[in-house]
Amino acid sequence: MNLITDEKIDSVKNIQQAFKEVEYICSTHIATTLYLAFKLGKPILVEGPAGVGKTDLANKTAAFLDLPLIRLQCYEGLDESKALYEWKYGKQLLYTQILKDKLNDIVKEKNNLVESIDALHRYDDIFFSKQFLEPRPLLKSLEQESGSVLLVDEIDKSDDEFEAFLLEILSDFQVSIPEIGTIKAKSTPFVFLTSNNTRELSDALKRRCLHLYIPFPDPKLEREVIRIKVPDISEKLRVQLVAFIQQVRKTDVKKVPSISETIDWARVLLLLHADSLNSEIVRKTLNVFLKFETDIDVVSERLHELTQHAMKETRS
Repeated sequence: MNLITDEKIDSVKNIQQAFKEVEYICSTHIATTLYLAFKLGKPILVEGPAGVGKTDLANKTAAFLDLPLIRLQCYEGLDESKALYEWKYGKQLLYTQILKDKLNDIVKEKNNLVESIDALHRYDDIFFSKQFLEPRPLLKSLEQESGSVLLVDEIDKSDDEFEAFLLEILSDFQVSIPEIGTIKAKSTPFVFLTSNNTRELSDALKRRCLHLYIPFPDPKLEREVIRIKVPDISEKLRVQLVAFIQQVRKTDVKKVPSISETIDWARVLLLLHADSLNSEIVRKTLNVFLKFETDIDVVSERLHELTQHAMKETRS
């Protein structure tokens, strides 16, 4: 692990305080997992519902450590050429043309065909050297002199074959390129893998990682997140909107509102100069945190009940 990491990660409490400074509310569970991962040099597999801050955790870790964030977005069909490296074919083609133009100069002083071929063979390896290599996110991360935060986002969307390929990097922090050889990390990256559980990940992948599950926050934590992210909103409205969202998550909706959508709603209410919730303003802004018309219908049927419950939170 690089020096800047060791200097900054010395206790769970300090991690929590440092993350507050980069506007991320870090629970004791999250901070403990980060601390152990830093000290053990292990990747973290972060799971949980969409929108609870999995990707943002990697972003804020990079900000906290003052390291570059290198992100690999996974999708079906992702392969080595997009994740690890590819050859600069245009540059190779240009070099081929240059070599063709110099062909006579290379072979003119040779005595026979064998010597001429040997002279040309000396240029073979240049085509597949590092100067013709285009690094993609995984290789870029290994090449960072001072370390990096590598985010492999939504690993569950990739294929089983890519997941198997990733194991070498997570085990030894090195990659094998047939034409060049093994490239080892100059400084061990700190790795986050996120998953929304769209498919079961392999046991081999899970063994290499510390597991972190981030659930929807409880009301106290969600209010604190809103206070940090939307500091201008009043305490009264903050308490009410969080209480409303917490109740909506208990209803039969297709897509449960995430913490990021709670933040969006808080910003919208602030823009509309609301100082407390009422049925009218909630009805007008349901589409901010509900993404399906059927969900809007479900909540609309209970709108008065849910609004009154939220308003009671500030009267008790």
